[in-house]
Amino acid sequence: MPTLRPIRARLPARVRAWLTAALALLSGYLISTARQAVVRPPLVIGQDAVPPNGSAPSRVTLENVGGPAIVITPIGRDVSTLLILYPGGLVRPQAYEWLGRALTARGVQTIIPVFPLDLAVTGVNRADAVIARFGQGRRVVIAGHSLGGAMAAQYAAGHADTLAGLILMAAYPAGNVSLTGSSIPVLSLLAEEDRVADETAVRGGLTRLPADATLTVIPGTVHAFFGRYGPQKGDGIPTVTRAQAESSIVQAVTAFLDRIEP
Repeated sequence: MPTLRPIRARLPARVRAWLTAALALLSGYLISTARQAVVRPPLVIGQDAVPPNGSAPSRVTLENVGGPAIVITPIGRDVSTLLILYPGGLVRPQAYEWLGRALTARGVQTIIPVFPLDLAVTGVNRADAVIARFGQGRRVVIAGHSLGGAMAAQYAAGHADTLAGLILMAAYPAGNVSLTGSSIPVLSLLAEEDRVADETAVRGGLTRLPADATLTVIPGTVHAFFGRYGPQKGDGIPTVTRAQAESSIVQAVTAFLDRIEP
């Protein structure tokens, strides 16, 4: 009986060369993608944190709060609100430092947890440790951007009685998460030119939120303008400057905090 040669050996030399090159490119791409997910950029605070229209004096530290976290604390001002902010997927937490600094003028202390691989899905309950350390005597609001928003909504669904509010930035609850039976105040922010978080999905997510949840559209803004991490693949084209977008975001968040003031 004749010996069957491997299929690759029976292919013409030119085809084998093309296959080898294609496999090499695919391997390189997979290794590069995996490396980007595992090897994250350095965590550096204070380099790109000047908020729109200035801010009150604040202290920014990197602390261990059930894991690493950026802690932004007003200086010389009473802290009335604790804001826990879950970053978007694969976004370094310092990208949201600008928002925490902007809110210090209102007496808000912001905690931005650092998640393994920069994915909030790896630690949905990180807010527990933050609340235990910083939440006593303060109203606690949880917020999140994109994937971080979905995880913040999931946390809120199980802890609505301990929270004073939920803020979703270009985000919505997962299909199996519902807060419809809760009375927690919710602000949903929709970027007008967002092409990452589908508008239909964001608006549809309102059906899984309390009936009085507020949807606010941020004019001319794209998905990536909620954090300072650069352009995002597949996103829309902004029709406003980043400064204008950030100012609108701060105004919407501040108005929400004013509304839920006890």
